[in-house]
Amino acid sequence: MAASVLWPLQTPDYMRAVITRFDAFRSAGAPDIDAAVAARVDRLRLLNDPARRCALIMEEAVMRGRVFDDEIIAGQLHHLLSMMDRPNVSLGVIPLGARREQEPTETFHIYDEHNVSIELVSALVSVTQPREIALYAKCFDDLARSAVYGRAARGLVTGAISALGQD
Repeated sequence: MAASVLWPLQTPDYMRAVITRFDAFRSAGAPDIDAAVAARVDRLRLLNDPARRCALIMEEAVMRGRVFDDEIIAGQLHHLLSMMDRPNVSLGVIPLGARREQEPTETFHIYDEHNVSIELVSALVSVTQPREIALYAKCFDDLARSAVYGRAARGLVTGAISALGQD
């Protein structure tokens, strides 16, 4: 089961915007942004396997951030709504005013009991020590208890879309 804060269930347009922005920020001169987007899109094929489950948690503030053009953000939010309809995807949203046990943390992905991937500004860190993986699993569980799901989560996503004026 993949568990994550902001697991990349992203539209290709959103992926391209993220990769392009990050490349410019790092002054990296990425050789092939199209290949990077294609690789990320290819990862999403895993969600077509009904035996795989993906549990996601995101902060409402992330949905309301206006880092990219409103059309790109609206497209991404509509995509999240469609992903919520999949039986193997669980999306929890932590509301802005939620009581919580865990403060916001770095973006991380728990792929299985052997690997956690953490996205930092400067690098992607891979955690493989069981004790450290257990801490990320506990962090995810704490965040999950602060999140809302189902109709309440859909309401927060549609509210973010409405705030963009992109109903």
